Amino acid sequence: MASYHCSVKPVCRGKGRTVTAAAAYRAGVRLEDERTGEVHDFTRKHGVISSEIITPDGSQISRERLWNLAEAAERRKDARVGREYEVALPAELTPEQRRDLAREFAHHLAEQYGVAVDVAIHAPSREGDNRNFHAHILTTTRTLEKGKLAGKADIELEDKALRAQGKPSSRQQVEAVRATWAEMTNRALERAGHESRVDHRTLEAQELDREPSRHLGPSATAMERRGQQPDRALNAPDREQEEDRERGANDFGKRAEAADLGVKARYAAWKENQAQAKAAERQAQEREREAARLAQEREEAQKRAEKEAALERIKKARSREWDSRDRGMEMD
Repeated sequence: MASYHCSVKPVCRGKGRTVTAAAAYRAGVRLEDERTGEVHDFTRKHGVISSEIITPDGSQISRERLWNLAEAAERRKDARVGREYEVALPAELTPEQRRDLAREFAHHLAEQYGVAVDVAIHAPSREGDNRNFHAHILTTTRTLEKGKLAGKADIELEDKALRAQGKPSSRQQVEAVRATWAEMTNRALERAGHESRVDHRTLEAQELDREPSRHLGPSATAMERRGQQPDRALNAPDREQEEDRERGANDFGKRAEAADLGVKARYAAWKENQAQAKAAERQAQEREREAARLAQEREEAQKRAEKEAALERIKKARSREWDSRDRGMEMD
């Protein structure tokens, strides 16, 4: 049975995260952060089926340039530098159908908000549920226009500004995106000839009288694969189910968060190194200026000495000349 999952969360610099690290991890590539000088290398990461960048106008831009532009566009230390949509791809679909579905959703976000979209499809983890095909979709928080990032996208604006423009609140826009993902998923299932459907609404909104299903973690799934009875059943009620969903409800999301930890500390160390380098540079410049001043003083002193020596030679020559004249007058 197809399951629905579509979580939306920002990538916040205030939490020590960078969108370059997030993009490198999700795409399984190596990216250099020009702002911090950090190199994020996840080329050895397993499970990335495909990744691509989709722009509103169909233009081409490299992943490294895109996310460095996103970092450079924000000045605040607590800025939102990206937004992530994490979606579950139905295991009932073929790999090509799952990729088409993820690309359709990415194109929708690019056209709806004018942002650049980086979509990476991941396979289930080796320890987790083997049906857990999913996609991490990163978007810029600013619109992409002619290869440059411009103003904030509608979904990123404050509700006050949205109300002034007569637009839905950011929460309403997120709910609309979640509904769109459900519609696209159901169309893909229908085209593929499957009867199962998904619904983004809560069970209460659907008027269904049953307990919500519980997410099996990697340990419980591994036990089930070995033919053992896990301590918790798949559909057992769970008070922590909603909290698990908020945390991402899969191990890849948790690993992505862990991969971004420590960036803030490394950035602070880099800033300290930069400050020390600048202080050393200022000291070197001071020494150079002092050396130049002393050299100039020596040069001026040498010129004065040469001038005084020349004057002394002239005085001696004149003195000899007058002495010679005096002796000539005495002989006369």
